[in-house]
Amino acid sequence: VQPFLPHWLAQPKLVQKCIKDNLFPIRDVPGLHPRLLKKLQVNGIESFFPVQAEVIPAILQSASNGYLLGQGGYRPRDICVSAPTGSGKTLAFVIPIVQVLLDRVVCQVRALVVLPTKELAQQVSKVFNVYTDGTGLKVVLITGQKSFAKEQEMLVHKKVTGYCSLADIVVATPGRLTDHISQTPGFNLTQLRFLIIDEADRMIDDMHQNCLNQIVKAAFRVENDSGSSMLFQRTKPGPITAATSCYPQIPLQKLLFSATLTQDPEKLQQLDLFQPRLFTSVYSEKKTLGDGTETDQDTNKKYTLPEGLSQCYVPCDLNSKPLLLLHFMLTMKFTRVLCFTNSREASHRLFLLVRAFGGVSVAEFSSLLPPNERQRTIKEFEQGKIQLLISTDATARGIDIKAVNYVINYDAPQFIRTYIHRVGRTARAGKVGVAFSLVLRIQERRFLRMLKDAGIQDIKKHPVKGNSLKPLVQRYEEALCNLEKTIK
Repeated sequence: VQPFLPHWLAQPKLVQKCIKDNLFPIRDVPGLHPRLLKKLQVNGIESFFPVQAEVIPAILQSASNGYLLGQGGYRPRDICVSAPTGSGKTLAFVIPIVQVLLDRVVCQVRALVVLPTKELAQQVSKVFNVYTDGTGLKVVLITGQKSFAKEQEMLVHKKVTGYCSLADIVVATPGRLTDHISQTPGFNLTQLRFLIIDEADRMIDDMHQNCLNQIVKAAFRVENDSGSSMLFQRTKPGPITAATSCYPQIPLQKLLFSATLTQDPEKLQQLDLFQPRLFTSVYSEKKTLGDGTETDQDTNKKYTLPEGLSQCYVPCDLNSKPLLLLHFMLTMKFTRVLCFTNSREASHRLFLLVRAFGGVSVAEFSSLLPPNERQRTIKEFEQGKIQLLISTDATARGIDIKAVNYVINYDAPQFIRTYIHRVGRTARAGKVGVAFSLVLRIQERRFLRMLKDAGIQDIKKHPVKGNSLKPLVQRYEEALCNLEKTIK
């Protein structure tokens, strides 16, 4: 049975995978505002990555008549972007949104970016702040790092005449956002023009569905005070009739971004997308054989990995895993290593063990640490003060840690998506990087099968001989004893 895919999923707009050979000078992107061109150059950006060169004009074009739809105007199509980690998706929505909002007169929430974690939200709001600097546009970050009352003060201001918005662009995590929608008087999404959902597949899977429904509900809420708001009233989108076309409406356009966008039409159905367009760099290249017939070179490529990434796996047993990690750090002299475990307990234990062994500058990173400590750890890692960062999957998604040379999967990931996001922390933005996975012999078949099913063929076996671990054993056993005492 051939699965039936909606036309937009079956016929996406293909984006070049290879970043280095397809850089696009920023001056050649049609319709970019001179102010933003200057900003980009000040920040050292002379050319766009393929994703940015395709998506920026598409978003700008959808708002080419300002953000109101006039009579007989059509609703802009929603946009989905599926591209590998580190291919520049953030800038692809920041630039066009800032440009569309440059001419706004009254401050209202017109763009809302929803992200699954606090770190990601901070990262995105930083980028927005760089490009809105000096434009008068206001960006507000709500992730629950400040008190609720403080965030309310950042969002709305109460005047004698009523509430006025203090934000044009809101960057938020789902939980905190729904709290503000339901509990902050005057927080108003009725002028919302762009809804950006980053790491969209995780948002769908974690079923922040309710969050999505609440945003849409708040966006189409009817204001009670008749008069002024009647001019631009907003109705739930439906068929175009004479009545719906007679006054201008602000459309709500959804922009979805992910490295592993689901291909499941049923899940995407829940997002209620309007005539979506899909931009993807996950595709197979057709090869023409000698007799003129075409074959799919890699039909089952569901995911693309960064092109500068080399992948290896090390078959091992449970007892030698810590020794292997120490071997890589001390004997092979690996630097700037990001090491993933499957749980917070495992990452904490491993951190204590490596620290007790000595000789490696090591830190841990998990959702148990307070935000300021997490930021400090990442900063020290980027500066090279920390050579080994042991982490849970809290950092596996979207977080841009600069200069990761190696990713080590200390615990083999259970799911292919986890693997894609973990190894995507290295080889970002066209650079090179290596990913090692320590795979127990009983897991080996399942692990290779999982990669094969996802169309990842180029992983090499990298056995490490027992002899090369021997010099570490005695010190390792002493470290274990010390650790046991410490824990007691």
